[in-house]
Parts: sequence; structure tokens; C-alpha cells
Amino acid sequence: MYKWRKSSHAAKERRQQQHELESHLLAIHRMHPYFGYLRMTVALRREGIRVNHKKLYRLMKQLGIGSVIRKKRRFFGKQDSVVNPNRLQRQFKADTPRTKLVTDITYIRAGEQFVYLSVIQDLYNNEIVAWYLSERNDLALVHETLDRLRQHVDVSGVILHSDQGFQYTSKPFNRKLNNSAC
Repeated sequence: MYKWRKSSHAAKERRQQQHELESHLLAIHRMHPYFGYLRMTVALRREGIRVNHKKLYRLMKQLGIGSVIRKKRRFFGKQDSVVNPNRLQRQFKADTPRTKLVTDITYIRAGEQFVYLSVIQDLYNNEIVAWYLSERNDLALVHETLDRLRQHVDVSGVILHSDQGFQYTSKPFNRKLNNSAC
């Protein structure tokens, strides 16, 4: 006799949950219009909402939400790389300070985006002698790090070792290195 009361209450609760899920979907879509249903599933799980990806796919179709396909950009202005000789020869110990330096870039997640950290380290005592933080992983990042190194260290006769990434093998970076006699 009271079965209809229980079912109407459950149906009302399901509609409420459905409405909350739809509002979350729309909010995430406004922030990240390029998210498809799989990335949307991950984003919802980060918020503590667990939803099957198939249900999410159906809901996104009903709401008219689709991922915006980003145009692929091909880089045609590629310059020749400047490959520097390996002067360290895996000798990662230094007898005197400020003679052997190593550099690299790493990324750090900051909320929904990444920041890039460029570091120059002294192999004598593993001290960080220069660093710079940027929102972009580009040539300006390594140029600024090199400028900060020159402010604190006399770079004449210093060996600067890197992983030969695109920033370190670019012609502008190598011109800057040659001008500073690193």
C-alpha cells in the first residue's frame, strides 16, 4: 500500500542527483570546453563524484556538450640544433666550486596548470646557483636562468652541462652561451 510513497521519494532523490550532476558538468564544460567524456569523468572524480563513463557520455549528449577539437599546430620553422660535445664524460664530481654546472627543466603542477622550473646546479656541493620559474617552457625560461647565473657567478671557464633538450640546442641559447664564455 505504501510502495508508491517509497518509489516517489527515490525518484525525486534521483532527479535531484541528476540535476546536481548536470550542473557540475556544465560548470566543468565552461572552464574546459575541450574535455570529452573521459576527461570529464576524471574531473568529476577529482571533485569526489563517481559516475560511470557511459552514463556521462549519455548525459553529455543530452545536454549538447561535446569536446571542442583543438587545431593541431605543426611547427614548420624548425631550426637546426646545435649539438655540443659532452665535456663532462659522466664525471659528475667537481674538485672546486663553480667549475662544473648542470642544468635542466622540470614541471610542477599548480592546480589545473603547470609551471616550469629551470635550475642550474653546482656539482661541487650540489648547490642551486640559479633558478627561474615560468608558466611557459620556452627559450626565455633558460635565457632568464642563464642571466641569473651571470649575476652571481663568474662564468668564464665554467662547464655547463645539459640534457641537450630543444632549449639548450637552439642557436639563440648557444650564442648567449658563447657571449658569456660558458
